[in-house]
Order: sequence, then C-alpha cells, then structure tokens
Amino acid sequence: MPEQHWIHYLPIGTTVISALFLAALLGRARKRGWPAHLNWWAAGVFFYGTGTAFESSITLLGNSPTLNTFWYWAGAVLGAYPLATGSMYLLMQRGRARAVANFLAGLSLGIVIWASVFVFLSPVDASAIEPHRPSGEPLEWQWVRLFSPAINGLYSVTFLVGGALWSSINFALMGGQGRRALGTALIALGAILPGIGGALTRTHDLAEALYVGELTGIVLIWIGYEICTRAPKPTHASPQG
Repeated sequence: MPEQHWIHYLPIGTTVISALFLAALLGRARKRGWPAHLNWWAAGVFFYGTGTAFESSITLLGNSPTLNTFWYWAGAVLGAYPLATGSMYLLMQRGRARAVANFLAGLSLGIVIWASVFVFLSPVDASAIEPHRPSGEPLEWQWVRLFSPAINGLYSVTFLVGGALWSSINFALMGGQGRRALGTALIALGAILPGIGGALTRTHDLAEALYVGELTGIVLIWIGYEICTRAPKPTHASPQG
C-alpha cells in the first residue's frame, strides 16, 4: 500500500458531512410535508456521500472491480443529478412550469436508469484497476462513460449551477435579499468544485484535487443552503429554500 497523506483521508470527512447534511435536509423535508425539491436534494446528498464512502474504502483499504464499479455509478452516473433535479423543481414550482419539471425529471431519470444498467453490465478489466485509486478506465464498455457528460455535465450544470447563479443574480437585483444572493452563489460555487477536481484528476492525474473539490463543495453547498433557509423570505418565490 502506498504511503498515505492526510489529504487521502478527506473523503471520510466528506462522507460524514454528507450524512449530517442529509439528516438536516430530511428534518426540514418532514416539517414541510416532503416537497419534491427537498426530497431530490436529500437523495443527491445521500449519493454524494455514498460516492465518497466508496472512494474512502478504495483509497485506504484497496480497490476491487466491484468497489470501482459502485464508485463510478455513485459518482459519474448519479453525481450531481438528484441535486440538479431538486433545484429544477424549486425553480419550476407552479403551473405549467411544474408540468415541464415533471417531464424533464421523468426523461432524465430514464436516462440515468439505462446508464446504471449498462455500468453494472459492463465487463471490468481487472488489470486496469489501480490498487488505491478509483477510475472509470477499467470499464470495458468505454462508451458507457458518455452518459456522464450528458447527466453531470449538460443537465446538472444547467439546473444546479445555472439555477443557483440565476437565483443569486435575481436576489441581488431584488434588493434586501443579499443573504439569499450570497447563499445561492455559494451553492453554485460548491456545485462546480467537484467537477473542477474531477477534471484535474483526469488531465493531471491528481486524485487529491477531486478529494479537495468534493469536501469543499459539499461544505459550501450546505453553508449556502443554511444561509438561504435562515434569510428573510422575499416577496417572490424563493429559490434554494
């Protein structure tokens, strides 16, 4: 086993923080009658923490074809997808917009299910498994990896990052909603950091960048969420509540 640096333990912290955030989301969802956006956000934080839990096991205890596949599924297939869907429902709460949200959620969920099936059916090249680092390279059906840019790229960036940025700008222009503008800006920043970390991992072989991006990302998302929920309610519909 290679020598472990403190940074290799970051996924454990990310998993713990995700579990605490999940508990907070479930408590709020129960009090508010289980609205769709909070249910999806809770699912998103659950899978976020699940992915880093697999990451922790691989990094500290060793990799295997099964662990690597489950890690890829939780991170590359699901990843930010449930969080993005929750943000979409929050932004499209009423009237025809809610019908559009239902359609997009159903369509994207179908794609996610198909991607999940193919990931678990794909043969795994055991010789390509790195002993203490997860990767999508061992999947022999490399075309399966094309689902990730569509799900975690186009869809998730549009609704999670783009939705939070749009909300932040609107709150800033609204007047008297500086706290919500800050909170939604932090959510947008937190949502994009794991993607930056993953890109650095692929291009510069820096798995540590992913660990830092994931931990910093979930912390910023939670802080932004708490700022929004504690801020005074605006006169219009409030994103990220």
